[in-house]
Amino acid sequence: MIIEVSVVPKSGRFRIEKNSRIKVYLRSPPEGNKANLELIKEFERIFGKPVAILSGLKSKKKKIKLPITDERWESFISEI
Repeated sequence: MIIEVSVVPKSGRFRIEKNSRIKVYLRSPPEGNKANLELIKEFERIFGKPVAILSGLKSKKKKIKLPITDERWESFISEI
């Protein structure tokens, strides 16, 4: 499954919000790829499977590949 998210680096703590789109707040700064690495690490921790950023490595808008079903994603997102 591929999702689109907006990220907010240097936000103090990791959290995910759902409004009109998915917004992911990250502790790490964008410098040195730290925010991207945190994003991958946190999604892998949540879903227990490898995650990849498909596009947006240098952007706040990213496409992420999650190896989960649509049903699993809907279940997760409805709990936010």
